[in-house]
Amino acid sequence: MSEPLSRSMAGGAQARAVTLAMRIQRITVARYLLASVGALGVDMAIFMGVTAMGWPPMVAAFLGYVTGMIVHWSISIRYVFLRTGRNGAPRATHAQRVAFFASALLGMGITMAVVGGLTAFGIHAAAAKGVAIGISFFSVYAIRKYGIFGIR
Repeated sequence: MSEPLSRSMAGGAQARAVTLAMRIQRITVARYLLASVGALGVDMAIFMGVTAMGWPPMVAAFLGYVTGMIVHWSISIRYVFLRTGRNGAPRATHAQRVAFFASALLGMGITMAVVGGLTAFGIHAAAAKGVAIGISFFSVYAIRKYGIFGIR
């Protein structure tokens, strides 16, 4: 393959990647999903580590969720629900902070109830956590998008 042709193909791939990144940036749910995946990685690492130490699954779900919630807040105010102050720094009102954490408590309650209920029926803790993740994700996303940050 000739040098100019391979460079143009690489440039085309780079252009497509930039276009995709710009589309993702415009779509709130895509940014929220990426933030959630990052927070979920932290959540699951804590959850699996704590259950491996023999702690009850509900306690592990609590500890993982709280840690993931802090990570999620940090990402959400910077990259998902884009609001900035005059200096370009992320800006959130006190009411939004309180409501974000209240919605996280709801999500944590959903998570703990689902994990506790399913493990009581003999379902493996990781599988129960997987079910809880789906239910909690869509519930909390809707509350945050339409209620807390008022994005239509």
